[in-house]
Amino acid sequence: MIAAGCDVGSLSAKAVILKDQAIIGKGVVRAGTNPMDSASKAMSIALADSGLSLESIERIVATGYGKEMIPFAHAVESEIVCHARGAFWNLPQARTVIDIGGQDAKAIRMDENGNVVRYLYNDKCASGTGRFLEVMADALDIKLDDMGQISSQSTEKLVISNQCVIFAETEVVSLVNEGRAVPDIIKALHTAMAGRVASMVLSIGAEEDIVMTGGGAKNSGLFAALSVSLKRPVHAMKNIDPQINGALGAALIASGMSRQ
Repeated sequence: MIAAGCDVGSLSAKAVILKDQAIIGKGVVRAGTNPMDSASKAMSIALADSGLSLESIERIVATGYGKEMIPFAHAVESEIVCHARGAFWNLPQARTVIDIGGQDAKAIRMDENGNVVRYLYNDKCASGTGRFLEVMADALDIKLDDMGQISSQSTEKLVISNQCVIFAETEVVSLVNEGRAVPDIIKALHTAMAGRVASMVLSIGAEEDIVMTGGGAKNSGLFAALSVSLKRPVHAMKNIDPQINGALGAALIASGMSRQ
């Protein structure tokens, strides 16, 4: 069976195509103001990657903020369920999922079958989300993708006391003006963000193994900081871009649907 999932978030749109539950195509694009256009672009890239046409896809499930506005989807599913399904498929031993997206963060606890037992969702505050680090990268005049590598060069422990993006940005600027090293500042940012996310994870009764997904999972410094805050290792997805996990979960759900 050929199935697909499409995840339209606040900052990016992702699509995954499965054939007999093996990934044969994927696409990621920056989300625009129109969820339908963003979904279409991501799906077009995934289709080109797979060498298939849209008509070849038997079932498509949509998820994310823009899920209700994807005309080619046959069904919709919650982000929580999709992220749990994708993470469990990739790492069956996983019992807790941390998903850090552009403008939200999720902590999900699963049972031994990958079913969602409990979750906590933060989309009201940028603290603990990718947006937090994006603002700080701009303040430091560095690339967001370089933050993990730069933080590994830290030699001095600093503390960012504010979790609010606005106040934390002011604090970062003050540290720069004091002559503090950028790697030390970034590591402090990772630590502050990890503390916020860890409190979410612990509040749902986190169980090992813990896996991190979403764009935040591409940041090695955040991985290290979360492992310290949680006092246990945080695992990466195996051989898969963590950013496509929601779309992967949606595609897996689609692949289990009956044909009509």
